[in-house]
Amino acid sequence: MYHPDSAYVSWRTGQNGSTTFDLYTRRAPFGGAYLLVAGLEAAVEFAQSFRYTDDELKFLAHIRDYDAAFLDELAELRFTGEILAMPEGSIAFPHEPILRVTAPFREAILLEAGLLQAIGLSTLIATKASRIVYAAEQGRPRRVSEFSFRRAQEPMTVARASYIGGCSSTSLLNAAYEYRLPATGTVPHALIEMYPTEKEAFEAVAEAYNRYTLLLDTYDVRRAIHTAIEVGLRFQETLGHTLAAVRLDSGDLVADSIYVREQLDKAGLHSVRILASGDLDEWKIQEILQKGATVDSFGVGTALGSGAGSLEQQVEGGALGTVYKEAWYVDDLGNEYPKIKIAGAKSTWPGKKEIYRHPEWKEDIIQLSHEPRPDSYHRLLKPVVRNGEVVPGSLPPLSEIRELAQYNLNLLPEHYRQLTVTEPYPVHFSEGMQALRKQAFDLVGGIEE
Repeated sequence: MYHPDSAYVSWRTGQNGSTTFDLYTRRAPFGGAYLLVAGLEAAVEFAQSFRYTDDELKFLAHIRDYDAAFLDELAELRFTGEILAMPEGSIAFPHEPILRVTAPFREAILLEAGLLQAIGLSTLIATKASRIVYAAEQGRPRRVSEFSFRRAQEPMTVARASYIGGCSSTSLLNAAYEYRLPATGTVPHALIEMYPTEKEAFEAVAEAYNRYTLLLDTYDVRRAIHTAIEVGLRFQETLGHTLAAVRLDSGDLVADSIYVREQLDKAGLHSVRILASGDLDEWKIQEILQKGATVDSFGVGTALGSGAGSLEQQVEGGALGTVYKEAWYVDDLGNEYPKIKIAGAKSTWPGKKEIYRHPEWKEDIIQLSHEPRPDSYHRLLKPVVRNGEVVPGSLPPLSEIRELAQYNLNLLPEHYRQLTVTEPYPVHFSEGMQALRKQAFDLVGGIEE
């Protein structure tokens, strides 16, 4: 509500100069060091499609006593500005602008919430997925499937962002169709329970599919694995159908997986994989693997789909604290003004910014756009929208985004990939940035802390 209200005040006072906003977060999620950027495509789609319909304007007129001429302006309002952004699949760190938006004030302020939602949710989930995949890959590659549809608040967004973060597949068929992702799934306990005996259930599954997975924990895992082996060997012999995997969804995943692996190997079924699911997150996956669990792949649902933290680890989750802060203003006469909020640790940094990264990931430098690039450093912000139009090639296909994400995660120094970090990645502000911030503090009579 405060966005059209702010736009109205701006309209009444004739203040609609070119304004630059930074979208960023003050800290990395889940106790880690980094953010895996996602959601840019959705953010750009939101900016380009933003408009008020006749019915929406009638509603605004009903709840607020706006001047009719202001509503007429809203009816014609479209985003005409510029967006620079870190490409999806980039690694960002706290305080670095993920998006830099420059537009007439009313356009920029009306887009705030939609941009924050698009970038915040996708980046949260992509970062969560990358952490889960990292935990699963201790010692050797293990696949992680996203299983979160039933509890995800934005299931399509979750599926897309999870794929960027490294998940190998999704259980959501609509996402598999829309984004051309691999779709995976096993069978529910209800299917096993439908048959008079577990053996009959396993036989029905084995007969139906050339390659199949059996769920072991409906009744008793250690009894079920022997039944699964007997059925698997028989149907391999009679129909050529292959038992590809067995799944554990509850119980003692460490002890049960070790027992199941021993029985499979004794039966010569070395290629049968063990899948694990059931309220898993990166910390639980790390823990069970460190304790010797013989799990080959994981299905993760609730923790991934909700971007959950952990009570046990005392780590917050559920949302990414992205903010959208004004940093620069140019009035109709061309006068330029640094913009700053003074709030202790939440004080902002004024100016139109660029971000440069050391080629060996030793540091990032945030500096003013007119300052020269440091030698050999890489520029992180890329033009995405100019004059309201998408820059050709700036929104690559999902497959390329995932490839870039995995490339960047592999480049990220190992100590910054840890689930919990003690030292943050070094992000420095240039001398020009520091001087401008002091100037902005002085202009508003603030006291810098």
